[in-house]
Amino acid sequence: MCEILVLYYSRFGATLALAREICEGIDSVSGAAARLRTVPAVSTVTAASEDEVPAEGPPFATRKDLTECAGMVMGSPTRFGNMAAPLKYFLDGTGSEWIGGALSGKPAGVFTSTSTLHGGQETTLLTMALPLIHHGMLLVGIPYSEAALTTTTTGGSPYGASHVSWSRDPDKLSDEECDLAKALGKRVAETALKLKAAD
Repeated sequence: MCEILVLYYSRFGATLALAREICEGIDSVSGAAARLRTVPAVSTVTAASEDEVPAEGPPFATRKDLTECAGMVMGSPTRFGNMAAPLKYFLDGTGSEWIGGALSGKPAGVFTSTSTLHGGQETTLLTMALPLIHHGMLLVGIPYSEAALTTTTTGGSPYGASHVSWSRDPDKLSDEECDLAKALGKRVAETALKLKAAD
């Protein structure tokens, strides 16, 4: 089985909702399975720490998840056109995986959620891609052959899946947002399987 890591941080549930749709896209590919993982919030109190395993929801990611999976789709809410600090903090701790090339040659995709239409989705997707490029990952976007990309009036981008919550019901995705998130998961899984077969 070719496992694809879906790594995300979500504050109010919108990014998690996208992550679940991406997992559905991955799981729709024969021979592929999604591994859903999150990261803990970053505390400003240095003495505080999160439990190792959340009481509910997906477990926290470990660096071992990065090495064990054949690809990754990474998501974060938008914070001033960039990824949220908890996800960046996790990535900043992956220096040994970078030196060892643990992610090099694996496919990757990105996804995000914002509360407004022009809230920085595309810059967030692009800035999330930068550390993945440094890790040697192969970026997989969403092509315009996906019909929802040309009809969406909510989220969606060739750079990755996105969602606009309009500051209400943050986890209520539009049909197009669901379709594009599934398409991204499917593309990363299919790419991982092709790369694995070529090895």
